[in-house]
Amino acid sequence: MSRWTPCKRRDFVQKLRQLGFKGLFSGTKHQFMLYDHCRLAIPSNDEYSVCQLRMMIREVECILERHITLEEWNNL
Repeated sequence: MSRWTPCKRRDFVQKLRQLGFKGLFSGTKHQFMLYDHCRLAIPSNDEYSVCQLRMMIREVECILERHITLEEWNNL
C-alpha cells in the first residue's frame, strides 16, 4: 500500500492545473491559483511536508466538492 510523500511545489502546481485550477498569480503575501471564483493560496516553500500537503489537499477537496484519493493524486 502506498503512502503520502512530501511534494515539490512545482509538482503540486502542475497537479492542480490538471485538476482545473488556473494560473499562479501573485498576491500580497502568497501566490494563488483560481478555480472558478475560489482562490487557493500557494505557500512559497520549495517542498511541502506530508502534513502540509494533506492540509492543502483537504482545501482543494472542499473547492472541488469531491474526495481526492492517494491513487488519483499519484496518477496526476
